[in-house]
Amino acid sequence: MEVDFYSWISLVVRWLHIITGVAWIGASFYFVWLDNHLTKPKDGEDGDGELWSVHGGGFYHNKKYMSPPDHMPDHIHWFKYEAYFTWISGFLLMAIIYYYGAELYLIDKSKFALTSGQAIGISLAMLVGGWVIYDLMCKSALRKKPRLFAVLLFGFLTLAAVLAEQVFSDRAAYIQIGAMIGTLMVGNVFFNIIPNQKIVLADLLAGRAVNPELGKAAKLRSMHNNYMTLPVLFIMISNHYPMTYGSELGWLSLVFIALAGISIRHFFNIRHLGKMKDPYIFIAIFFILCAALFPLAIKKPGPKIDPAQISFNQVRTIIQTHCTACHEANPRHENFDQPQGGLRLESDEQINLAAQKILERAVSAKDMPLGNETNMTDIEREILRAWIKSQDP
Repeated sequence: MEVDFYSWISLVVRWLHIITGVAWIGASFYFVWLDNHLTKPKDGEDGDGELWSVHGGGFYHNKKYMSPPDHMPDHIHWFKYEAYFTWISGFLLMAIIYYYGAELYLIDKSKFALTSGQAIGISLAMLVGGWVIYDLMCKSALRKKPRLFAVLLFGFLTLAAVLAEQVFSDRAAYIQIGAMIGTLMVGNVFFNIIPNQKIVLADLLAGRAVNPELGKAAKLRSMHNNYMTLPVLFIMISNHYPMTYGSELGWLSLVFIALAGISIRHFFNIRHLGKMKDPYIFIAIFFILCAALFPLAIKKPGPKIDPAQISFNQVRTIIQTHCTACHEANPRHENFDQPQGGLRLESDEQINLAAQKILERAVSAKDMPLGNETNMTDIEREILRAWIKSQDP
């Protein structure tokens, strides 16, 4: 028996990405929660804030110092490698799936007939360009106007989503924006938060005056990361939900879901401060409903197909032409050694059993066949839709 090394490498890297991502996000959420729950120490006690907590049968006493404490410990833990390895594993996963398999996963030739090199080059340019533009924004006067900054940054990422949808496959467009946001987040840690903290620590140990702007800049970028977390988490799982990226305006669905994620994050942030919180949950629900219902409101009608005029022979021919090569016991497609997703479409019975899955991926989301490399037409997709709908009791 042959070992499918490509699949195993993909599995290991994806698992690493999830493990390190959980560690990074967990630390980020915890420290935001901790900051928002600190109380002023009692008179005569040191520190600028403290918190008592209990977990796992033990009691913990956290203190925060904005100026040098009386005694610096020999070891200080830095929360940075979680971020670095999350980005590294995420980029490797993107390279393994979307760059190595660019013809299938990254490119949609019905949009742009790009070569693999061109598509990968555009993707990398968006990652680098996104960071450069964001970093310049953070260093500009906009940093002193947080609301305007948030609107402009969200608008910039929205424009990037529109561009990605025009250039890449629908599924890859979402992943591209997720990779851009992840790059902004790890860039904040690597280029700003950790270097600033090291400068502050060196000044504290040397007894020099600390530049307060360094701490403010690091705190600002940390909060940016906090609000970007939930949108990027959704994007990580978005390929399981083709009704989002495959909708009529996939970028708009992403906008609504991102706004829902930001609202949820804000709800928890202000909840930790003991402020009013309920409206933000309702706002999040509103945006989720927009993401679900708006594509239906703007959906363009497809070609009129009379189900009575469709024979199963037509359906079988479409499936055999566009689907079976990847979905049979021994796939004929050169890139696969086993039926994709464990789905087989060789017999009439298998086709009938998979009707809803075919409707979801080949008709509604239109992300199958991968990269539409067999050039399935809209009329063929509507024939499948009409046949599947005619099977409903």
